[in-house]
Amino acid sequence: MKTVLYARVSTVDQTAEHQLTQARQAGFTIDEVVIDQGVSGVNVPLAERAQGRRLFDMLRKGDVLVVRWVDRLGRNYADVTDAVRHFIRKGVIIKTVINNLTFDGATNEPMQMAIRDAMISFMAAAAQSQAEALKIAQRAGIEHAKAQNKPRTYKGRKPSFSRGEFDTVTRMLAEGAGASSISEATGLTRQTVLRIRADPTAANSALIAWGL
Repeated sequence: MKTVLYARVSTVDQTAEHQLTQARQAGFTIDEVVIDQGVSGVNVPLAERAQGRRLFDMLRKGDVLVVRWVDRLGRNYADVTDAVRHFIRKGVIIKTVINNLTFDGATNEPMQMAIRDAMISFMAAAAQSQAEALKIAQRAGIEHAKAQNKPRTYKGRKPSFSRGEFDTVTRMLAEGAGASSISEATGLTRQTVLRIRADPTAANSALIAWGL
């Protein structure tokens, strides 16, 4: 039996090393790391990713699949739920670094299975909803910039956060995390997190204005 970390890295601000460090800090002993670099979790199903396909072949009954959160498996509801349930049927145990959740086939009790499956569905839906909300915010920022008939001579104060940090903050907010825990996870000040939470569209527009 082995413990495998799957890391999907979709932006320049994300790194597999960071996801591995988070997993180790959470107490996981990782035997192998499988990485998909520059892959969209919305458009490319797990089974169609170069390294994601390996998981379906290499994982066996009793193995543990570790992910930072379910959005690393994908941001499409059907894809994520199908993948998680496929692994459970194979006897693979899935664990998340964030919230320390476990999904497996250890129970045959109907109510416990229903609760497990409901949690899987909720997390998959949250991952897709967060991705869609982010796309809407980005689109609104782009349209706002296009609506300006002249170049902006004053772009406002440069954001104190990067595109990757903004994405992380909005994702964790969608997961229900508080400002203090997000600040600790990202290294941003609590005030910055609160500003993003108060107006994510304005925060995204600032990033676009500065070309970030």
